[in-house]
Amino acid sequence: MAGRTAVVAGTATAVSNRVSRRQANRWAQQEPQYAEPEPQYAAPAPAPAAAAPDPIAQLKELGELHAQGILTDEEFAAQKAKILG
Repeated sequence: MAGRTAVVAGTATAVSNRVSRRQANRWAQQEPQYAEPEPQYAAPAPAPAAAAPDPIAQLKELGELHAQGILTDEEFAAQKAKILG
């Protein structure tokens, strides 16, 4: 009895798979009437440009470094000239 059930189940599976393949092949041969559009991928957005440093903030930081003795008078003057252009 169990062998007979297995044979019937196996045959049903084989027939079902064959029908599914034939149907898929028919659909593939037909021109799709309602084809989904290809997805459009946008190019990645360019990286945002770095914000221009605030010259006032830079001068304050430079002044603090000079006051702490980290920068000499010459270094302070050179960096200040760079910031002010």
